[in-house]
Amino acid sequence: MRTGWVFWCLLSAALLLTGSTAVARQAAFKQSPPAAYLDAPMPVGGGPVVINARFDLHSINQIHDEAETFDFSGVLTLVWKDPRQAFDPAAEGVREKVYQGAYQFNEVSPGWYPQVVLVNETGEFTSNGVLLRVQPDGTSILVQTISATAKVQLVMRRYPLDHHRLEAVFEVLGFDNTVVEFQVTPGSSVALDTQRRIPEWSISDIRLESRTRTAEYAWPGKTTSTLVLSMLASRDVFYVGRLVVLPLGIIVLLSFAVFWMDRSSVGDRISVSFIGILTGVAYQIVMSDHMPRIAYPTLMHSFLNVSFLTMCATVVINLLVAGMDKSQRFAAGDVIDRRCRVIFPAAYLGLLGLIVTIAMVFY
Repeated sequence: MRTGWVFWCLLSAALLLTGSTAVARQAAFKQSPPAAYLDAPMPVGGGPVVINARFDLHSINQIHDEAETFDFSGVLTLVWKDPRQAFDPAAEGVREKVYQGAYQFNEVSPGWYPQVVLVNETGEFTSNGVLLRVQPDGTSILVQTISATAKVQLVMRRYPLDHHRLEAVFEVLGFDNTVVEFQVTPGSSVALDTQRRIPEWSISDIRLESRTRTAEYAWPGKTTSTLVLSMLASRDVFYVGRLVVLPLGIIVLLSFAVFWMDRSSVGDRISVSFIGILTGVAYQIVMSDHMPRIAYPTLMHSFLNVSFLTMCATVVINLLVAGMDKSQRFAAGDVIDRRCRVIFPAAYLGLLGLIVTIAMVFY
């Protein structure tokens, strides 16, 4: 009994001691928070921490039509001022403090830094190198390499005459624009390594700008400051043009030669038309391997369908002329052939011009 009584007394004393220690720690925290809490970004001069940003684009590795993503790599440079990191060069013995590599940056550097994330990231976001420079006045310069895959929305109704605005959206995780604000460095430029080529695409109009976006998790507000890297990607039409458009267009025009052939050889005329039809089907199979699997029609779909249906129409005309010959209406057959020599090429080229105009104007 005495042993049990001693056990319960010791347990009660331990609980009381733990509670009093927790209360003491809470009171001490209110008076002097630990250093980890002091590393949070604090508005300087009554405003947000301003982060001057620059992004040097090294390459666009690949643009994926079907997945609607693009791979890119480059160097992100962020500059901000934190007076808490100021130091005396004479006392420290260095003109600037340099932290390089993942270990020094994550474990040795004592100051706060903006944790930048890619908002529209999908699949990959890696940083292979990082360097932090701290100036005597507290100015911090963070340089890091980035390789990532960004999600975009590609509308390819004009394919293969389409172009798209690709965007990579960066933001500082966890802080709204009243605490942290991006600004593009004055005179900042973004460059694409001209030694790297992107199959089927040309990149132009590269921009770097700051915007705001709604983010529900951005406490205490809901609007965050973002850094947007954007570029215009235009598809190179020469690849599809030489592979499909030019050969198939010539084949369709050559199929109209049946209207100059002797009407007595109906079998030969129909054979020529069917060869053109089978060629059109073959080109549709070829393009099915190159085009993304999308639900809506594109300019290329329209071109293939118009070419196919036009060659099918030559078979109908051949059968019509053959029927007139059997009924001894040779003059009417001659009239149809002469008119079709003009109507078919004009209608084919006119339809192609119409679908291109509709695609460029309305899409």
